[in-house]
Amino acid sequence: MLSGTPTPEFCAKLADGIVAGVDEAGRGPLAGPVVAAAVVLCRPRPSGLDDSKKLTAKRRGELEGVIRRRCAFGIGVVGVDDIDRLNIFGATMLAMTLAMERLCEAIGADCHQALIDGNLTPQGRNAGWRWPARAIVGGDGKEAAIGAASILAKEYRDRIMRDAAERHPHYGWERNKGYGSAEHMEALRVHGPSPLHRRSFAPVAQLELL
Repeated sequence: MLSGTPTPEFCAKLADGIVAGVDEAGRGPLAGPVVAAAVVLCRPRPSGLDDSKKLTAKRRGELEGVIRRRCAFGIGVVGVDDIDRLNIFGATMLAMTLAMERLCEAIGADCHQALIDGNLTPQGRNAGWRWPARAIVGGDGKEAAIGAASILAKEYRDRIMRDAAERHPHYGWERNKGYGSAEHMEALRVHGPSPLHRRSFAPVAQLELL
């Protein structure tokens, strides 16, 4: 599911200013997509929201279920072909834009502001972006809505990589999620890149030249 449609009770609780939190997962890996999520929190908001990297896998899974049930969200996925075509920055901006589009479709209204984890926003960097945006460095640990988005994005991408590991078992993606671990790099040297590897990333491109 790439978006969550809120209940009428949820919509009744929205203030006049609808603020979304936006974050991504998967900028650094050598394989797999980049995934972004956009979330408008329910009220009262789920407790314990934080940067997904600071949470245990069990707690992330618990919070993901709560967020999906009680909040409005959209998820954007950009695959390796577009990552190689756009570069990872452009692909991340596109994923965030897709996530916001799906969130707004879910709530049936445009958000008044998007809070983005990091120091740059898609505003002026992706043609489809149309919302006022504010970048917050470390926002996934400072703004609950961004923390919720970080949880959804990471959990969604992790599932993609676990599924991909069943089709491409050499690389250990069920463990490293496509990041350049020693296990992953050794498998790349032995087996070469898969269709899910990012050819524009230096470690993959250099191996292809050997």
